[in-house]
Amino acid sequence: MSGNTFVIGDIHGGLKALQQLMDRMQPKENDVLVFLGDYVDGWSEAAMLIDYLMYLDTAYRCIFIKGNHDAWCEEWLRGMQPDDKWLFSGGQATINSYQSFSAKQKRTHLMFFNRMRNYHIDERNRLFIHAGYTSIHGPAQEHHESNYWWDRTLWEMAVAMDKTIPKDSMLFPKRLRHFHEIYVGHTPTLNYNEMMPMQGYNVWNVDTGAAYYGKLSGMNVDTKEVFQSEPVQSFYPNEKGRN
Repeated sequence: MSGNTFVIGDIHGGLKALQQLMDRMQPKENDVLVFLGDYVDGWSEAAMLIDYLMYLDTAYRCIFIKGNHDAWCEEWLRGMQPDDKWLFSGGQATINSYQSFSAKQKRTHLMFFNRMRNYHIDERNRLFIHAGYTSIHGPAQEHHESNYWWDRTLWEMAVAMDKTIPKDSMLFPKRLRHFHEIYVGHTPTLNYNEMMPMQGYNVWNVDTGAAYYGKLSGMNVDTKEVFQSEPVQSFYPNEKGRN
């Protein structure tokens, strides 16, 4: 018997917030947990968070989407010099969190990052992706892999749309026609002075600013019930996150 599907927004090293969110969601063994990426860079427990995600992968049916911060961290774990933009964007906190981790543990994490998906489409034609895509033919036809991690135009288009435009109209964006629903992170809803997940036509944004002063959010995509942690900063009072 199939269970519910939960989608979890950007975490940014907030291990304690994710643990609280899991307690509040109370998923069952046959539920699916889809994580939208950006697991690292922000709060101080990035490496420990990856350990916890790998544990969850043994207890539930988990799908891990790769975000732009994860792509940076993956390069570093592979032995590349850390990107200056990454260090400025929370990467230094992630590197610091790995100080007590052995080379073997880092290799195990690298394999985990390697297994992350750029996007996932479920049996109900719902797309889960970190940021977006630009091709009018859908993500499978995207020419630049980085758009899966960086694109904001999909969300910006959806949230600004005239909601009276019917789906069969010539004016309806072709990018949105491919899927029943689309779930994204990457762009904090705090940018819109909103602390809850937001909907723009058939696109849901579940990044509620856990990297900053917001909360970590999870949503039951079948019922649209939203679960949230306390503000992530409250778990790390002596830290600044990505502020």
